[in-house]
Amino acid sequence: MNIVVFGAGGRAGRQAVAEAHRRGHRVTAVVRDPGRHGELTGARVVAGDVTDAVSVERTGAGHDAAISAAADLSVPPHDFFTASSRALATGLANAGVPRLVVVGLAAILPGASGVPLMDEPGYPNEYRPFYLGHAAGLAELRTCDLDWTYVAPAGDFDHTGTSTGRYRIADHGDPASRITYADFAIALLDEIETPSHHRATVSIREA
Repeated sequence: MNIVVFGAGGRAGRQAVAEAHRRGHRVTAVVRDPGRHGELTGARVVAGDVTDAVSVERTGAGHDAAISAAADLSVPPHDFFTASSRALATGLANAGVPRLVVVGLAAILPGASGVPLMDEPGYPNEYRPFYLGHAAGLAELRTCDLDWTYVAPAGDFDHTGTSTGRYRIADHGDPASRITYADFAIALLDEIETPSHHRATVSIREA
């Protein structure tokens, strides 16, 4: 397949590029400044802006599916995630790319109680504006016609652990859960190759 990865310079994006390349796909890695990302081997690295529909259409043209792992901490989260969702929806549709998998955030998905993790008692909320930004971006996705899936870790990422090569679908969010970026990337590519969740959210936990 031809797969375009937006936000390819971040930790989740780099692992998505690596996993797609490992599986033999042709990968376009979209970053703000290609000159800063010599580590993205096995991919065509191009400049692009995930918040601009024209840029998304240009970089997405000719691809079968897209992954977005983009974030920009220099911009208010609500502004960035709503703009990126709108640009992806419009740009990918105009480019004829039917499938989008988005790297999401556990905090806005249901926990064991059925309410979003960020609203459960005791959940850390010092980053609540970031959570709400993700939620607003997901709300934008729900209004578009693309076949999208919003994939989030059940808890958080394990930044130092060893990859197991496996993962599980979680019944609900779990703040104690940790999964490596490499194992999470396997879930992303599985959703690209054999989609099993359509216009839906899914939580991924360690195997």
